[in-house]
Amino acid sequence: MNDFFDNSICRQTFDTEALMNSHPPKFYHANKKIVYDICCPPGCTHRGQLAFSRWYAMPLPEYFSPLEHQTDLSERKGYFEYEPSQDSTQMEWYLNFAHHDLFCAYGDSLFAQDEMQVAEHPALSSLREALLDSNIKPLTVESEQPTPILIRGVERRCAISTDRNPEQGRPVGLYGNNFGRATSEAIEQATKPLNPPTITNIIAMEAPAYGEGSYSIAEIEYILKTAFTGFSAARIESQLESPQAPTLIIHTGFWGCGAYGGNRVLMALLQLLSARLSQVNSLVFHTSDATGNQALATARQIVDRDLVPDDSPVKVSDLIQKIYEMEFQWGWSDGN
Repeated sequence: MNDFFDNSICRQTFDTEALMNSHPPKFYHANKKIVYDICCPPGCTHRGQLAFSRWYAMPLPEYFSPLEHQTDLSERKGYFEYEPSQDSTQMEWYLNFAHHDLFCAYGDSLFAQDEMQVAEHPALSSLREALLDSNIKPLTVESEQPTPILIRGVERRCAISTDRNPEQGRPVGLYGNNFGRATSEAIEQATKPLNPPTITNIIAMEAPAYGEGSYSIAEIEYILKTAFTGFSAARIESQLESPQAPTLIIHTGFWGCGAYGGNRVLMALLQLLSARLSQVNSLVFHTSDATGNQALATARQIVDRDLVPDDSPVKVSDLIQKIYEMEFQWGWSDGN
């Protein structure tokens, strides 16, 4: 653990109440302000502390030994719901599908996964403002290397429905650019305050974007290293939170497969490998729809059948080479 601890670039703890008061969010679109006013009404109290850490990229292990660690994989149809765990021996983390400039679009009209998460966890917007006012860089990538950011203990103060619901004024849903086009009434009906707030732990890391043709070896290795670093950092942060090593649970999905145009099967299988390499106890994969279910099933089959068919140790570089030879193709941006 101490060797990994040296990979942290910085760590700082913020009192949530003081953070919200000293660095209020800055909104550039009225609908974002509506959500904020619902979940943070005048006179409300913000509790707890928010632990921020940023991490240098960690070198991948030379070997993967299947017998050393097995990660339990479970599938959830739908999106993150941030259900609070009732088990004190568990530590749950949720991915933020980040931009390299952390939370940079929180105040505008966009409403992709990153902005949805910040809207429901408003202290994240104040955190960005505080980082900009300090000498701490809010970057998840620097000098073309991943520098994942972890945020532990942030309040989730509302739940926002993004599904299609014509009766509540969102006939095409609220995801992506639809949020900015929605009426104020539709935003109000979609936003449910949580009282009391729940607590979420977040791993923010950026996927590669807008590639073409087949993935290169360098791209595959970069993705694997990014996820390995973020997942390993979550294990370390979880151990800092609890004197006993807690059960580490990470919630993820098709990271980098929306606006960035990533390949769903490839991004899933690289996260499955990263979870096992970083000794994650349980990976909860949110597939969102039927095509997502199939992509995850394909990724799992490739890992078990083609990459790790038995219990013999294998070089990680050989795994990367095998994945490269499968010629995974970049997809297209969804425009959000």
